[in-house]
Amino acid sequence: MTIIVTGGAGFIGSNFIFYMLKEHPGYRLVCLDKLTYAGNLSTLESVLGRDDFRFVRADICDREAVERLFAEEKPDMVVNFAAESHVDRSIENPGIFLETNILGTSVLMDACRKYGVQRYHQVSTDEVYGDLPLDRPDLFFTEETPLHTSSPYSSSKAGADLLVLAYCRTYGLPVTISRCSNNYGPYHFPEKLIPLMIANALANKPLPVYGEGLNVRDWLYVEDHCRAIDLIIHKGRVGEVYNVGGHNEKQNIEIVKIICRELDRSEELIVHVEDRKGHDRRYAIDPAKIHRELGWLPETKFEDGIKKTVRWYLDNQKWWQEIISGEYQQYYEKMYGGI
Repeated sequence: MTIIVTGGAGFIGSNFIFYMLKEHPGYRLVCLDKLTYAGNLSTLESVLGRDDFRFVRADICDREAVERLFAEEKPDMVVNFAAESHVDRSIENPGIFLETNILGTSVLMDACRKYGVQRYHQVSTDEVYGDLPLDRPDLFFTEETPLHTSSPYSSSKAGADLLVLAYCRTYGLPVTISRCSNNYGPYHFPEKLIPLMIANALANKPLPVYGEGLNVRDWLYVEDHCRAIDLIIHKGRVGEVYNVGGHNEKQNIEIVKIICRELDRSEELIVHVEDRKGHDRRYAIDPAKIHRELGWLPETKFEDGIKKTVRWYLDNQKWWQEIISGEYQQYYEKMYGGI
């Protein structure tokens, strides 16, 4: 079995590669990644020399490069993690999100059709559903929840999802889609909430929290997500969407305070900044369908996952310090400058 994993030098994609190589001896994993700011080849250092792994630097929007790779590898499956994914960046520059997340998806699926791929899997997000009211904890996103996007990022992901389902109906392409809640764990890019707070707290720098920090997210440990995708691509029904949630709802301010406690830092480091434009209030996923059909449930409690995550960032400071010393620092100053 040969699987092309796009965006495999990023956070979830790299964790998926490690998981699949561990769980499926005999599989060949091919990583296709453009290595934008969020892609880091050093993340894959431990597998670069393996016979069952190959790295190819290319853009999923580059049709010629994609088709050349498909012709060489003749993949059985494609799992598409490649995406511009940070909401703040999508507000600053929507165009690149449309190109990568929608046009890039179409290039991949065209190659899948041409080379007879057995399964194309699109990794999506719960953000395509919009948000839920804070005063209705009984409400959850299901696969039937209407798409109702709030940002250029989520709109681009929703557009890609619709395109994937259209390719299934129009061309008979064997597709599946997973929509996940907020992931956390090793190799998470430092602009996202949890690694940003860990890095800043370790440096005794301010911990910037949007608004009052009351926005609620459902947190999913990244290895649990990888296990869900593994099940979907092997046993999931073609043409279906599967929601993957962690049953770990936390307010953003709760997360920051937990990190302060784990690192023995004062909560006085917390600084409230101007809220994000169109900031979604609450995400919460009902994963009943994937549990019912595939037997999946999240295994990692947040209390355990956050401890493992903090420990990983403590033990791997070289990895993230090299990142935040570069272009990311300019972006950080633009978003949170003055604090």
